Amino acid sequence: MDLQEYFENHTGSGILATADADGNVDLAVYARPHVKDNGTVSFIMHDRLSHHNLQSNPHAAYIFIEGQGGYRGKRLYLTRSREETDPEKIADMRRRTTPDSHSDERKLLVTFSVDRVRPAVGTEDER
Repeated sequence: MDLQEYFENHTGSGILATADADGNVDLAVYARPHVKDNGTVSFIMHDRLSHHNLQSNPHAAYIFIEGQGGYRGKRLYLTRSREETDPEKIADMRRRTTPDSHSDERKLLVTFSVDRVRPAVGTEDER
């Protein structure tokens, strides 16, 4: 199953891990990524610690745990490839509207190449 199909057909919770240039790690709750046809993934993020970490260290990891219970899910190992700030494009990508989605805080669409995919539990690579 490709990532686009996987994330379209599964619900759950995700956490994005980033680290700054000194190795100080941050974890943040993130929704399912937006998967592009070219295999990259994007997240809409605020200009907060996760984004700041990516400025000095482009590597990140994302774990998604499926909502049906147990430990099924995916781990994605990522490298930031680009970011966009176009508010209209970001608004079009939103899956749902929350009170926070209308805040004046700066939002970015950060795109990553997917370096490695593994199950949530286990050691084997999926690609």
